[in-house]
Amino acid sequence: MDSRWLTALGGLLASLAISVLAWVYFDTLLVFLLIPFVPFLFRRSPPTKRCPRCGFETTSEGFEYCPRDGTRLP
Repeated sequence: MDSRWLTALGGLLASLAISVLAWVYFDTLLVFLLIPFVPFLFRRSPPTKRCPRCGFETTSEGFEYCPRDGTRLP
């Protein structure tokens, strides 16, 4: 499982626990604590380009060639 998913899942569980505690102690529901993690779960990371020769990695679309050795990035 990706670390981003684990972080989001941990945040969701923590915010759910806080919401349940608020419901028990203050008789109020704090649903808004769950909302910030929803986009984090469904966001996709940009594709990574990696140089086969030196291992340079970038997510920028501006690189067609490796700035270190000039190899074309796939």
